[in-house]
Amino acid sequence: MGRGPSIEGRKNAEDSRRAKLFTKLIREITVAARSGGGDPHANPRLRLGIDRALAANMTKDTIERAVKRGAGDGGTEHFEEIRYEGYAPGGVALLVDCMTDNPTRTVAEVRHAFTKLGGHLGTSGSVSYLFERRGEIAIDIRSDAGLEDKAMEAALEAGADDVVSHADFVEVLTAPEHFESVKQAVLKAGLVPFRADIAMRPATTVALEGEAAATVSKLIDWLEDLDDVQKVFTNADLP
Repeated sequence: MGRGPSIEGRKNAEDSRRAKLFTKLIREITVAARSGGGDPHANPRLRLGIDRALAANMTKDTIERAVKRGAGDGGTEHFEEIRYEGYAPGGVALLVDCMTDNPTRTVAEVRHAFTKLGGHLGTSGSVSYLFERRGEIAIDIRSDAGLEDKAMEAALEAGADDVVSHADFVEVLTAPEHFESVKQAVLKAGLVPFRADIAMRPATTVALEGEAAATVSKLIDWLEDLDDVQKVFTNADLP
């Protein structure tokens, strides 16, 4: 009988994933503070970055150091924000948002991942027209059937565009500029989102299953594991 990974091995893998996530979050906070200032109340992007970091259990001291570094207190590195667009097998569209201090290295790594799994990079605009930037706030409703109505009422009164019902949760959709006010209204109503972010949302999705779904999932995992990749968005509907 084969043996699974040891407890130490699993812990090391988890520590590695956590360290990689923290690096990406710190990079986002630093760039947000550099581009929009170090006050999260006046910088929505920074506020969102801090919220993500807190949700990942990053310490406030680490967050504050990243903000100070981005706002000009000792920061020397310069990260360029680049979006790559491409297609996975089956015509599935992917947007790959990166932050890098070496674009030549980053595009080579991203292209290699696409090529190895049967996809290809496209030109700027070849994929992005299929997506729209939207605020997404997801709320679990399994514990109480009344939560769906409560979420819908709070969100729509605060200016949300739509509330989409799923089997176990509702998803509040907002314009990016209304995201924070709608999120605060949801929290004030006593609802705690399990996900709240601004994302590139596909206008339509491509349903995949079997080997095609496995290949696209592997490509997304590969891309997300690259140090310079911050986020990957797709129009694939994966099981």
